[in-house]
Amino acid sequence: MRFCAAALFSALCAFGAGRPAQAQEQLTVYCSLLAEWCEIMRVEFEKASGIKLRTITKSTGEALAQIRAEKENVKADVWWGGGAEQHLQAGELGLLEEYKSPSLAKLHTWSRRIAEVSKYRSTGIYAGTLGIVWNTEQLKKRKLPEPKCWADLLKPEYKGEVQMAHAATSGTSYTFLATLVQLMGEEKAFEYLKKLHVSMNQYPRSGAAPMRNVALGEATLAITWMFAAVAEAEAGFPVKSIAPCEGTGYEVGAVSIIKGAKNLEAAKKFVEFALSPKAQATGVRARSYQIPSNLEAPLPPKTPRLEEVKLIAYDFARYGQSAVRSAIIARWEKEIASLPR
Repeated sequence: MRFCAAALFSALCAFGAGRPAQAQEQLTVYCSLLAEWCEIMRVEFEKASGIKLRTITKSTGEALAQIRAEKENVKADVWWGGGAEQHLQAGELGLLEEYKSPSLAKLHTWSRRIAEVSKYRSTGIYAGTLGIVWNTEQLKKRKLPEPKCWADLLKPEYKGEVQMAHAATSGTSYTFLATLVQLMGEEKAFEYLKKLHVSMNQYPRSGAAPMRNVALGEATLAITWMFAAVAEAEAGFPVKSIAPCEGTGYEVGAVSIIKGAKNLEAAKKFVEFALSPKAQATGVRARSYQIPSNLEAPLPPKTPRLEEVKLIAYDFARYGQSAVRSAIIARWEKEIASLPR
């Protein structure tokens, strides 16, 4: 009997040892935002949900390319951050899961518009206004006037003083090109860009580089997001910005679930958290001062409100199409970026 009992106990132990412990739910997110914000969000989501979160920071263009490359072997569940145009492209390419958030009624109209245009594959999480930024000390040193309009950047005194990121790698600069095309028409926009090229000192590949270079005094002016200028000014850099008088475009950042996500229910929980006032308030802690999409989320201090700026009726549906984007960028590379300086 002792032998039988021992044998039975051994068998039960072996059976138990062969069964894995209940694995903790885990989620992988491609994060196209400041690394600091990605990390804060990871900590806060894990606290709120109990779900283990792995964030991988990638620029918007890098994230889209990665998601395309992994279509047959999906490795991430959610794409958080980055311009809505790129999310719309991903949806157009069949890379995103349809998910109509129950939180839509709590969001700004521009956020809901992205959800509708994307056929509920993406939802807006923040907005930011495109503008002209400058280093006040450098402007004074060079005895240059403060610009007020896009047209001002063509003046001879600004020759070699302006930066914008390379449009082939920067969502910010693509928004600028699309804004000009919508403001002026394509032909006049490219005439403007040829003249603007004279004012450029370089086209950095990083979308964040022009703002940083202006803050450090390595460039005098830049075309970038106005909320970025707020962050640099708060950090003590001599930076100002303006929304150009002709009108300007804006970005809406988005969150999307990747098609084929292995953790679909956890991904939905992340989206709902990302749309909540609590999650959207974390941006300020990372010195990222976009306008949050939730109507109840606190607004970042000093960031220009959309209603205070002369905005164009930016057509996200058209300018988020892969063919339209590719054509505009290809023309810019051929006709503008290739010009001598």
